[in-house]
This record gives sequence, structure tokens and C-alpha cells, in this order.
Amino acid sequence: MALHIGDTAPDFTAESTEGTINFHEYLGDGWGVLFSHPADFTPVCTTELGRVAALKPEWEKRNVKVLGLSVDPLDDHQRWSGDIAETQGTALNYPLIADPERKVADLYDMVPPAAENNLTVRSVFVVGPDKKVKLIITYPASTGRNFDEILRVIDSLQLTADYSVATPVDWKDGDDVIIVPAVSDEEAKERFPKGFTAVKPYLRTTPQPNR
Repeated sequence: MALHIGDTAPDFTAESTEGTINFHEYLGDGWGVLFSHPADFTPVCTTELGRVAALKPEWEKRNVKVLGLSVDPLDDHQRWSGDIAETQGTALNYPLIADPERKVADLYDMVPPAAENNLTVRSVFVVGPDKKVKLIITYPASTGRNFDEILRVIDSLQLTADYSVATPVDWKDGDDVIIVPAVSDEEAKERFPKGFTAVKPYLRTTPQPNR
């Protein structure tokens, strides 16, 4: 059964390049990004996993733990990690889950029926501290992901979880945000001391409240 935003992220125990991982326990009270790639020793995947490793300070700043996954065996992951370090200039610094029996991939519907050679597609799941799925993005095998965009969405998710705001199109950290319609103008004056601009009664912008 397909997962949806708001569902509890399925827990699992699996082997990884950093030992046995229990997913929920590994995340603790923080955020998580679980992402799959089609196969080890392939060009696009090599660039992606290197980029995720290079972004480690950004994940840590947001209290996010990342985990990669494919249906390759553990020894392939371990050998391939050397190629990632050599070609991308960054050693693998997060767990890469080995899922040769597709136990986790099937839990997260990472292998669509039409997938070539029954390989995982480029799925991304963002999981909140409550273990609920906050974001799902799926890319085709031919398209490498933009992990800056995933960081941007996490910034939005973390902000909107704490304040009664939403983020507008193309928003990035530091930009003005939108006050949700459920908050009255009187409440907005109390909650957002920096003030707000009413473009329309339903469209009110305010400076980002956590800055």
C-alpha cells in the first residue's frame, strides 16, 4: 500500500555500511531523510551520494539524519563507497542501507511495477520527529536530485511546524512568509510583532518569525 504525507513512516531494521540500523531508533527525536537510488556503481548515483555527504554540516544544522538505500548487497555498498570518495572528494559519512530482498523498498513503495530490472527509483522521504511522513518526492532514474531543494523544503517544514505560517512560491530561508488564514488579524498582531502586510484579506505576509 502506498505511503502518503501524514502516514507513520514504517519502522524497519536493516544492515547498513554503519552496522545494523533500527530506523525509528536511529532518528531519535530528530528529523530524517530516507532516499533510494537505483544501483551502486552507476554515474548519476555516484554524484548524488557524494553531494549528500558534502552537505553533512547542513543536515546537522537542521537536526536531520540521512540514510541512503538500494537493493544492492552490503559488500557492493562498501566497495562503491571508495569510488564515491575518490570521484566526489567526500567520504561516505551516513549509513547506506543494503536491501537485496527489497524488504524496506517494498515498505516504502520504492520499486514501481514498471521499474527497470526491479530497481529502486530515486525516492525521497522526509520524516519528522513524530515519525510521520512530511514529504515524498520521486524522480526518474535519469534525473539527479537537487538536494538544495530538499534542504529548502526541510527549512519550510521546520518553520511551519512551530509557527502559524506557510511559505510562498520560491521561498527560501530568510524570506517573508504567509500568515495562515485561520489566524485573525487581531491574533496576528500578537503573534507577529514585526507586523504584517495584508495584500488581500486571505494573503498576509510577515517577516520570518524565527529570525
